Amino acid sequence: MKNDNSKKDHTSSKTETQKIGRRDIIKGLAAVPVLGAFSYAWSRKNNIDQTFRKQMREVVNLTSQPVELAPSVKDGKPIRIGIIGFGIRGKQLMRAAGFPEPSWIDEQIKAHAENKQNTNYQSYMEQEQLNIEVNGVCDIFSVYSKEAAIAASNVNREGTVGKMGKEPRQYKTYLELLDAPDIDAVIIATPDHWHSPMAIEAAKRGKHVYCEKPVSWTVPETYELVKVVKEKGVVFQLGHQGRQTESYTKAREAIEKGILGKVNLIEVCTNRNDPNGAWVYDIHPDASPSTIDWTQFLGQAPYHEFSLERFFRWRCWWDYSTGLNGDLLTHEYDALNQIMGLGIPGSVASSGGIYFFKDGRTVPDVLQVVMEFPKHELSFLYSATLASGRSRGKVIMGHDASMEISDRLVIKAEAESTQYKKKIEEGLIDPNTPIYSFTPGKKGADGFATATEQYFASRGLLYTYRNGKRVDTTHLHIKEWLNCIRAGVQPSCNIDQAFQEGISAHMSTKALLENRRVFWDADKQEIV
Repeated sequence: MKNDNSKKDHTSSKTETQKIGRRDIIKGLAAVPVLGAFSYAWSRKNNIDQTFRKQMREVVNLTSQPVELAPSVKDGKPIRIGIIGFGIRGKQLMRAAGFPEPSWIDEQIKAHAENKQNTNYQSYMEQEQLNIEVNGVCDIFSVYSKEAAIAASNVNREGTVGKMGKEPRQYKTYLELLDAPDIDAVIIATPDHWHSPMAIEAAKRGKHVYCEKPVSWTVPETYELVKVVKEKGVVFQLGHQGRQTESYTKAREAIEKGILGKVNLIEVCTNRNDPNGAWVYDIHPDASPSTIDWTQFLGQAPYHEFSLERFFRWRCWWDYSTGLNGDLLTHEYDALNQIMGLGIPGSVASSGGIYFFKDGRTVPDVLQVVMEFPKHELSFLYSATLASGRSRGKVIMGHDASMEISDRLVIKAEAESTQYKKKIEEGLIDPNTPIYSFTPGKKGADGFATATEQYFASRGLLYTYRNGKRVDTTHLHIKEWLNCIRAGVQPSCNIDQAFQEGISAHMSTKALLENRRVFWDADKQEIV
């Protein structure tokens, strides 16, 4: 009898231990002297944290790592590149490819000198050389064209007092650049209405293409681009650098393993609250009709008299832009398409308006989009405002668990989960505590980055990690494209992925402008 009671007491004790919660820290502190409170709390918290870490490892074990689609080639013949567009994104792409403006290097060195904690310069200088050379640049603003040539000559990544290499040729038009025999591939970083026309002409000439998102400005040119790229067999990469974000790889594995159970709802967003975030970019002091080729800028867009606002802030007008739909929604859509393989939605409804920036723009500064995916039996909700910085994120909601995705990954079980019901009842899982938490570059499954790091990396616009080392996602995306060119294979955001992105964005725009729900006819491959 005595032995039975001992066994019972031991079992009871074990059950109570399993039910430990963080609130027990506070209860425990009330029973100890004040002087011993801190050491007790620290010890107690340590034990409880270890318990939860053990639970996380037992419930979810995600081991996948980003996969390189083609090996890196550091030696051999360099790929000869042409750059079209050297505005905000063009400069970023050139830096990611290994060709920074000397003045930018000066700024990074100064920032480090003023704050030793700022390691951006060191990280940049450690960026892998991609074995490429820039043989041509083209920008219709003569100041940018010259800056692009100087950046392309900065082969040693030095500041303004450094030794530069030979400057590439500056082309007046993109067609002249594409016709150059010493250019194998092009990077396109122009306004939206020029993406597909330039990419189509490049592909026709057998030039490989890295094109900034969105893939197209109109629906017809989307089909034409796909046709030409596939006919010519060129390597096409769309500029969604979020494809390189490490946490997305873990998220995909979680979906494939059924960690969340049946997913039924996805919520994503974009919140910004400053003029720059709303595309009210600075106007260059040297810009004028004599330094800008306005006719070439307009291209297929409706005629408008010369306007510096429209030239530098083109995203604000449908005449050249795809608005929030193509600029920011596509980032969120592509991330989820990468993770879940959503494909093109069955239907899309959209609404919004110009509610804050009364500056003559025609594209909304507030937008809501609902995409329905009948094949996946789920809804995809997107909302955005350019006049509020309230932090929100990507959330995938399943019957058994929900997953929050940014630069890090957090999974929490649902209180009414079927899959985790027994563990919840036994106290092994607390729905308020993550069953999995991952931050790239941090040790352990429950490391956390700073708030600033989380914000920028969460958008896939700044960096991720490879083997614990911080790396620019855009650099990785360009590197993947170049490696695929050498290997003769297609990259992660290839023309098929680009087509899905483009059609989904156009459905959103069409629904907004026509104030109706639009549908995708998969058999006819058209929007109705």
